[in-house]
Amino acid sequence: MNVGDLLPARDFPVTRDDLVRYAGASGDFNPIHWNERFATSVGLPDVIAHGMFTMAAAVRVVTDWAGDPGAVTEYGVRFTRPVVVPDPQGTVLHVEGRVREVRDDGTAEIELTATVNGDTVLARARAVVRTAACR
Repeated sequence: MNVGDLLPARDFPVTRDDLVRYAGASGDFNPIHWNERFATSVGLPDVIAHGMFTMAAAVRVVTDWAGDPGAVTEYGVRFTRPVVVPDPQGTVLHVEGRVREVRDDGTAEIELTATVNGDTVLARARAVVRTAACR
């Protein structure tokens, strides 16, 4: 593993059904995530994905590459714009990863880029992973 190495990019389709299932699993039933009428009434363009749903989908690029979700020791992002999920077609979250730093302590920092329709939805998305777990 070297600085600049690319992780396999992934596209994650996101539909309203995904958001309803995530709401059930997380307990976050805020209507901005499933009710278009409510979402637009509070100034959103449409229903939006849960931030934690987006964050979890993005880190899958790292966990799939590492082969072990437990290899991720740190993860953080800054949300830059909501992921709008129109009905019925949904949207696609595109995620790319790159090795930003390989550390002497046996970890590496991975920088993620997450976009929808070319627009960045997560900034400063970085994960630290134990390098012994990486393929």
